[in-house]
Amino acid sequence: MDVRTFQKISYGLYIVASKKDDSLNGQIANTVFQITSDPPIFAVSINKRNLTHEFIESSKVFSISVLSTDAPLEFIGRFGFRSGRELNKFENLEYKIGRTGVPVVLEYVVGYMECTLERKVDVLTHTLFLGRVAEAEITGEGDPMTYQYYQKIKGGKTQDRAPTYIKTV
Repeated sequence: MDVRTFQKISYGLYIVASKKDDSLNGQIANTVFQITSDPPIFAVSINKRNLTHEFIESSKVFSISVLSTDAPLEFIGRFGFRSGRELNKFENLEYKIGRTGVPVVLEYVVGYMECTLERKVDVLTHTLFLGRVAEAEITGEGDPMTYQYYQKIKGGKTQDRAPTYIKTV
């Protein structure tokens, strides 16, 4: 099987964020997609070892911020290659607490959605969280970043906990 075929699927690049009590956390995700339009339901795939997973399970809310092509690698790395167990990812960052109480990243994004958890699906190493959109807003006029843009133009790498990670020999 040629697993490189999987990389021909189109993805975006997003920050999925949540809360637990008074703590905030977020992570980079590329597996975000719309399931239904009425009601609007979105799915996110989150690794079970990630702190964001624990926060979504606890609070039952999450946000999806759509990254812009303007987002620098350093900013993406803050959410993609650093654990919220080691640093406060929201320190010195432009964000707001949304209508559902979830953090919403506002820097380098073109829009966001806030979701309330409808159900979850266990998918071995990941959980597919299905959330009903409670709020959505366009925040910028830039272009949304695709995963291909991140890899080919920005030179970004895939973290080993990402659903699209392919181990190289």
